[in-house]
Amino acid sequence: MILKPAFTLGGRVASVACRVLQIRRYLNGSDFCIHPLVREALDSRRPVVALESTIITHGMPYPQNLSMAREVEEIIRANGSVPATIGILSGRIHVGLQNEQLETLAKSKKTIKVSRRDLPYILSQGLSGGTTVAGTMIVAHKAKIPVFVTGGIGGVHRGGEKTLDVSADLTELGRTPVAVISAGVKSILDIGRTLEYLETQGVCVATFGDSREFPAFFCHQSGFQAPYHVQNEEDAAQLIARSLNLQLGSGVLIAVPCPEDQAASGQLIEEAIQQALREAREKGITGKELTPFLLQKLNKLSSGESLRSNIALIKNNAKVGSRIAVALNKIQRAQGWGDDLAQNEKVSPVPRPVVIGGINVDFIAKARDATIVGGGQTNPSTVRQSFGGVGRNLADCLSRLGKTPLFISVMGKDEHSESALRYCKHMDMRGVLRLEGHNTATYCSVFTGSGELSLGLGDMDIHQQITEQYVSTFKETLCSAPLVCIDGNVPVSTIQYVCQIAREHHLAVCYEPTDVDKASKPFLSESWRALACISPNLRELRAINRTLGHPVSADMPSTLEDAVKTSLTLARPLLGELYFVVVTLGQHGVLVCSRNMDGRLCLRPGTFNKATAADELCAVHYPAIPVPAEEIVNVSGAGDSLMAGILAGLLAGEDMDDCVRMGLLSASFSLRSYEPVSPDISATSVNVARLKAQQWPVAKRWKLT
Repeated sequence: MILKPAFTLGGRVASVACRVLQIRRYLNGSDFCIHPLVREALDSRRPVVALESTIITHGMPYPQNLSMAREVEEIIRANGSVPATIGILSGRIHVGLQNEQLETLAKSKKTIKVSRRDLPYILSQGLSGGTTVAGTMIVAHKAKIPVFVTGGIGGVHRGGEKTLDVSADLTELGRTPVAVISAGVKSILDIGRTLEYLETQGVCVATFGDSREFPAFFCHQSGFQAPYHVQNEEDAAQLIARSLNLQLGSGVLIAVPCPEDQAASGQLIEEAIQQALREAREKGITGKELTPFLLQKLNKLSSGESLRSNIALIKNNAKVGSRIAVALNKIQRAQGWGDDLAQNEKVSPVPRPVVIGGINVDFIAKARDATIVGGGQTNPSTVRQSFGGVGRNLADCLSRLGKTPLFISVMGKDEHSESALRYCKHMDMRGVLRLEGHNTATYCSVFTGSGELSLGLGDMDIHQQITEQYVSTFKETLCSAPLVCIDGNVPVSTIQYVCQIAREHHLAVCYEPTDVDKASKPFLSESWRALACISPNLRELRAINRTLGHPVSADMPSTLEDAVKTSLTLARPLLGELYFVVVTLGQHGVLVCSRNMDGRLCLRPGTFNKATAADELCAVHYPAIPVPAEEIVNVSGAGDSLMAGILAGLLAGEDMDDCVRMGLLSASFSLRSYEPVSPDISATSVNVARLKAQQWPVAKRWKLT
């Protein structure tokens, strides 16, 4: 009987528990959730840029708000930093949002504007909200993110000398040491009094560029002068660095004018503001509801000109802010930034999984009919482009499940690689090499109307450039990884290299055979004995056994019972060295073969005696989740999603039954998706709680003697 897996993999996970600074411990509490890519960037001291979320929840209508948020994050990445959009979902502060979380905030009509005063209530009640400038500054400071990009800050409202309506953004700038990059102050406010208030709060204010003319958000000029100006990103970074070094406790405001060709007409905006203010007074709209009302009214009265300028200025701010963050990061590294934070505690990067394998641009054709007619005829079908490759699929699914691995691969430097990088922005693609003069791998697959693969054509030569020499540049990361996955697209010499360091450093390496022709690569030498597991289908398992000289029946089994028996026979001789074998059986589910030690699945190298291993072998067959044929869109990534789900569960230390069912649930999502790995897969849609809520067929268990 297979119970809870001992997936310690060399004990590295436990050794990491004490590595984090006090601030990281705080952020790991129940109130905070840090996106894996943001966490990795912070731990490795790479530049990160914070982004607010009220511009999504209250600043723009849907769908402009969602497309703007995604484009802004992409601009920040393109200019060298990691974006960290901050928002609150169900009572938890998120530093960095997944795509589906961005969409939730963009569509929701019940989100709340969250400033400093609102945080305790919103969290205690489990509510969701968009963080204001003030709210975002607080979180950014706690996460040690020194640069924050927004559209425009709040300020003193017009008539504020009577109403005392002053935004908390200004007092937050006076007491939280974060640099805010904005297009100045929203032009619906009293800009002159806002600048005076910022002076009272001790906030250093500088415009960006050649002029001290303070921008008026939508408009290039406000008629007011800033105290200072910085010429470029380097000057801005020096200013911020000096402020942080002095530990003044206050923030810095860098005001970036909206590009002149995108700025709105000052007269048009001012007339619209006056009318919007009159309507607000007539309707008695005050407090935190006032700014959203004025912005929405302004957009309507300006026939959309204010919204267009708003989108243009936030994109420009993102570009400038990301470059400032990069320049500041260089200064801080040169100054030994972070050394004093650790005090007596050594900071080490968080070990993460590594995936080495192929990335392809896929062209998928699916016929409308169950049978494809040959002879040069055109079969009615749908043709779509997507992104695949076994290694990429594994890394994609693991990333969506919150186990973001470093992905090591090679692409050409062409238009295909550009589109692939855009699609894979949720993954850690820093290990992907782009080569001039090479084509990015492409694969064309033809499916019948019932979803079966009829023909595949591939240009995969570039995968031979995933060389031992290139992979060895990541040796330090490999040696600390809790898991390394490698697919059959990788050259034999590279597989042998990974197996060699696995043996030397007691690494757990999972081999995904990819297809029948590539399945036997590790088994051409003794390299395979260093593997922890493999995940073949039955045809691939047969090919592996032939390579090893084991007897294999000439005929493929025709029934599920025969397929299971054959799989058990072929997996058994491999388990003298491997720790487990996952045999994928398509629509019939999966067979997991391993050994039972005290009721636990053993995956840690060196913890069992091979001399007695034969008495401990066992296998479990898990039926698949039934998916109606008419709902099956694409089968190309289902097996990869299955394995990634299993591995994600094992990395999290889940019960083996739950691990396999996480894989089966992930596979069922991908079967219904045009993409090889379904975008619907996430840590929310695939988790233990979801598994418990679903009825599962009984798994059948065997003890192999």
